[in-house]
Amino acid sequence: MAEKSPDTAERLSRIYLAIISRYKDYIEEKENISVAELPTLITPKNGAVAVRADQLKSSFGAYDYSKNFEEASKKAFSFVKDEVEEALLPLQFWLVPEETLAFMMGDTFDRNILLCSMLINLGNPSAKVLVVVDGEIRRLSVYYEFNNSVVMFHLDDGIKKFESKEKMIESLGTGDEVTAYEFNDKTYRDIV
Repeated sequence: MAEKSPDTAERLSRIYLAIISRYKDYIEEKENISVAELPTLITPKNGAVAVRADQLKSSFGAYDYSKNFEEASKKAFSFVKDEVEEALLPLQFWLVPEETLAFMMGDTFDRNILLCSMLINLGNPSAKVLVVVDGEIRRLSVYYEFNNSVVMFHLDDGIKKFESKEKMIESLGTGDEVTAYEFNDKTYRDIV
């Protein structure tokens, strides 16, 4: 079979987009996930996630969680931020970390889920996706607790360190319209 020309590939992409747009409501209905199901999206033991985490660990020679985790977490953040491309899809569609890695792209939710999965695989089960909703605005980040501090990763705002989880929550700007929740592979919890 002959390779498709760039023009053919572009036209084929437009056809796919037309089909997806036509069935957007149906797809989104089937993609609806309850809050109780959010933890199922975090997959630290998935083979693709484990391979990526092992690549990060190998950069330290003999990976030692207590000595290397913080630096490994920053490398995981840089990987997701710089190498996994932001994709704005015309519909709400959940990707699991294995798919995000396969495509090397995903929306903000998908990328944060991948980062959380990698951090847990690197050895820190306290890593969680944090979602703050303020009216129509939804902000996502990932945080973990380590060595008596809290480190928060935000794909647009970078890395912030707090002396406690309470200080991190205070920084969220909790007003009357603000709600927040967190989850990982083991738990889901409303914060505000």
